[in-house]
Amino acid sequence: MIGTLITIPSPTVAEIMVQSGFDWLFIDMEHSAISLQDAEGMIRAVNNQAHCIIRCPSNDEAWIKRCLDTGADGIILPRINTLKEAQYAVYHAKYPPVGNRSVGISRAHGYGSRFNEYLERANEDVALIIQCEHQDALGNLPEMAGLEGIDAIFVGPYDLSASMNKTGQVEDPEVQKAIGKIQQVTQGAQKPLGIFATNPSGIKKWHGEGFSLLAVGVDSALLASGGKRMLKQLK
Repeated sequence: MIGTLITIPSPTVAEIMVQSGFDWLFIDMEHSAISLQDAEGMIRAVNNQAHCIIRCPSNDEAWIKRCLDTGADGIILPRINTLKEAQYAVYHAKYPPVGNRSVGISRAHGYGSRFNEYLERANEDVALIIQCEHQDALGNLPEMAGLEGIDAIFVGPYDLSASMNKTGQVEDPEVQKAIGKIQQVTQGAQKPLGIFATNPSGIKKWHGEGFSLLAVGVDSALLASGGKRMLKQLK
């Protein structure tokens, strides 16, 4: 599945990206001005034409349940470094018996009309994805990846490089080695694996090695590069 990051707080942008053919949208509430209302509007605009995954601002009960209640197809939780943090995520993102997600009536439940149907299917249908993006997480990854309720692991190469004092040097051999370790552990646990790159050339390697959740580019950067390319052709 090929997706892109959405950071501009506009349902129109999300709709355009889906019409461009992306399989999924990485709605980023961690590093953008997108509000919960914006995110829900984007999901509504997409109208099931692609999968919408929200990256929560943090691994926090309130953010987890509120993001899930928008009707998102899943959430991505940043900077999960320990088994305890992963267990906390599962506890609040999955309904019993896997976790103890708070039960409410929201858009995800059809405002009540699909309440029972959603509760029966949510643990299986709604993805809980954790980001492995710090070197402190590497030693704990085998336990985290094997945890019931964790549906996928997503590599954050830029934060990972920063944690290794190589900020932005995602092609550095040590950073690449760390990503390879994440790949080995995650695939050994038979969990789907994702990664982000700013452009297609940066992700081709991982595309051919079993990474199935690919996020390429950022909406704002795509807009800027398109404008610059057009002006360059005209001048």
